[in-house]
Amino acid sequence: MAEPSPQGSAIPGAQLMGELLRGGARWDVYLETALAPNLGAVRGRIHFAQADRRRATAWIFLERTDHDVRERFLDFSSLELWSLLESLGPQA
Repeated sequence: MAEPSPQGSAIPGAQLMGELLRGGARWDVYLETALAPNLGAVRGRIHFAQADRRRATAWIFLERTDHDVRERFLDFSSLELWSLLESLGPQA
């Protein structure tokens, strides 16, 4: 995954984590976190943004802290992120 480009978040409440690049395709990758007070934890999901297209996972992370969610995200390789993006449906 390429380093994040210097731009503001296109996904409210999410942090730009980097870019996925393959051939002519480029997707910005964001990590959104939110408190889950009833669980005493922080949940997280991944957003993919390309021009006017957006895709997002379900809340796939559940950790004790925001930092822990980010650490878990960083365990994903670029190949795993591409597989996750492709699993979200066909490109429009």
